[in-house]
Amino acid sequence: MLSRRIVAARPLARGLVPAAARLRPQFTQIRTALTEAEHAELADPNQNGGYINPPAEKRGNRDPYGDYWDKQDRRNYGEPCHEDHDILGVLALHDYNHFTPGWGGVLFGTFVATVFGLCGVVSLYYPDKLSAPKTYPDGLEVELGGKGALLARKTGEGW
Repeated sequence: MLSRRIVAARPLARGLVPAAARLRPQFTQIRTALTEAEHAELADPNQNGGYINPPAEKRGNRDPYGDYWDKQDRRNYGEPCHEDHDILGVLALHDYNHFTPGWGGVLFGTFVATVFGLCGVVSLYYPDKLSAPKTYPDGLEVELGGKGALLARKTGEGW
């Protein structure tokens, strides 16, 4: 119990003693300079060899009647390509920006409400009868438990 109290009090003691006054273990490594790989990563954070990456603009959204050197890709001579050119090119899939997310939610909610409403109307008016009703002689009185039991339909009973 006493050892637990001592262990619990150690972080408090570390906070009271300044960092400079504490002894540092001899095997701790302190880095004072960056390695070559770290320096190269800081110099080129995108890690693309210093390539000037233009802003991500989908080529399909550019003016289709503009005077481009490459008419199909809507690109001028010497213009750098984005590194995600396969996603942003003219031949990539279309942008689905016909609806805002809010209007898409309204349309989806309307669809769900219509389907459930139709199911409710059909359940109110659709007859829930068998196509060929089955009747039994004496309504299976003995088989279903005798007098006072809910009997099956007797021959000649209406629906």
